[in-house]
Formats: sequence, C-alpha cells, structure tokens
Amino acid sequence: MGKLILYHGSPEIREHPEFGKGKSYNDYGKGFYCTEHIELAKEWACSEGVDGYANRYEIETDELKILNLSSPEYTILNWLAILMLHRQGRLSTTLAVRGREYLIQNFLPKFEDYDAIVGYRADDSYFSFARSFMSNEISLRQLGYAMRLGKLGEQFVLKSKKSFDAIKFLDYTVADNSVYYFKRKARDDEARAAYNKEIENEDLDGIFMRDIIREEMKSDDPRLR
Repeated sequence: MGKLILYHGSPEIREHPEFGKGKSYNDYGKGFYCTEHIELAKEWACSEGVDGYANRYEIETDELKILNLSSPEYTILNWLAILMLHRQGRLSTTLAVRGREYLIQNFLPKFEDYDAIVGYRADDSYFSFARSFMSNEISLRQLGYAMRLGKLGEQFVLKSKKSFDAIKFLDYTVADNSVYYFKRKARDDEARAAYNKEIENEDLDGIFMRDIIREEMKSDDPRLR
C-alpha cells in the first residue's frame, strides 16, 4: 500500500490517537477507525446540531501487516464473523444465534495477528442487513448486494501499537453538521430503500444461513465465491 492519507471523523480534533482506546463492541473491536475518503469522514463526524472534524493523517504501511477483508482469499462471511464477535446487537432467532456461533468458529480470521484491518463499515442500516442474513431472511448474494448500497466504502482500522506509532497527524477540516448530518442520513435512507426493493425478489437458488450450517460450509467452499 505504501504511504496513505487517512481521515478520522470525530466531534474532536484528534492529534494523538491513543492505542488501547475505543469501544470493544465496534465493528473490529478496539482501534482507531479511519477512511481514505474525506467526505465520508465528515459524515461520520457530525451529529444533529453539532459540527465535527475530519482529522487528516499520513501513515506509512509498508512495514505493517494488514488484513484486507476485500482481498480474494476472503468472503463476506469472514467479515461477518468479526462483526458478530464484537457487535452487541440482539439476535432475535435461535437460528441467528446458532449462525453467530458457527461463523465465529469456522470463518473468523486470526485478526489479532495484524496491525490494521481494511473492510466494510457497518452503520446501523448495514448491521440490520447483516442481522437479516443471520436470521435466514435474505441470501448470501442479497447480503453482498446490500453491503454495496449507499457507497459506504471501506474503513481502515489501526489495531496494534506499531500501527499507532506509524500514523502522523497533519491537519483537520471542519464538518458542517447542517450539510453532512443530512448527507449521512440521505445515504442511509437511499441504502434502505434500495435494500427493500431488492428483497422483494426472492432468491430461490441462493445460499442462506441455514444452508451454511446444515451443509457445514467452510471458508474454502467454492459455493461461497
């Protein structure tokens, strides 16, 4: 990857990201969550009525071990296994609970061995799409389609002390909540509307959570590609 410019959306100016901080129930656990896209960082920075900041950083990645969940050796189920390990959202069915256990046991990458993780960001709407898959309401194909809605992009998450030592604060840009809070809401509304339209079409030949458990599928199963 070489040298990257990253942005972190926050209600604060963050000149010195601190290793070991953050919420353990974020998508990838504790870490410093960034994006390569300043517009997304501005959206993430704002809450209603409160401006935020898009903090800009530079990081040299050549010496870092990076887990890229978008690379060909991984599927969306590897990402979902990490998400299910950390996120605290309630799973409403017995199948979903069984599915969570199955994914963690069979699809969870050894992400603790990496300095940083690149992968999807699960906003509230996207986490609800994931829960629909876990409950057997949508197929794997439909989940993959849903995660591309709204052009949410990927996040770059610093996980190790080494990665925190490698990042350098450059400057920041103010994010106007009167613009970016509503941009974020519009993106979410657009994704939900497209998702609702997609699931009107039943995927009769698709792979569902129940199929994955019943047929004991693993990460290398060609049917998941």
